[in-house]
Amino acid sequence: MKEVWSFVLEKVKVDKRLLVTYCIVYFLWGLGMNWFGAQMEIAKFTFWWQVITCYILYMVPISLVLRGLPFHMQYAYGLIAMGLLEFSGYALQTSYAYPNNMLDQLFNIRNFSLGMALFFALYFPLGNWGVGKIYNVLVKK
Repeated sequence: MKEVWSFVLEKVKVDKRLLVTYCIVYFLWGLGMNWFGAQMEIAKFTFWWQVITCYILYMVPISLVLRGLPFHMQYAYGLIAMGLLEFSGYALQTSYAYPNNMLDQLFNIRNFSLGMALFFALYFPLGNWGVGKIYNVLVKK
């Protein structure tokens, strides 16, 4: 277990500019997705500030740990992380799924959380790719 913590701590020790880039990108991404989910009446956070806890305090560290892994590994590990997050969000009722939303209609209500986890697991490889591109542009200036 000590080796795992050493690995994690080493991966999250990054340039402060990279960390700020992750936080800004993920915060804006989270606000946008929460807004979109509410507008489309799919799902939303119960409180707006959950964007901070989920996207910055949960997803940014996981993204940093997964950074540098192949796409499929980032997605697979991200699926575990998002499965736990989706399950706990709906179980604790800190996330709200609109009744009879478009995903319920398309996939069935019993598959809603699974569908959300499968979709949001893409955040880790796509987020790492996008933040990497933005960071490289900012650092080169």
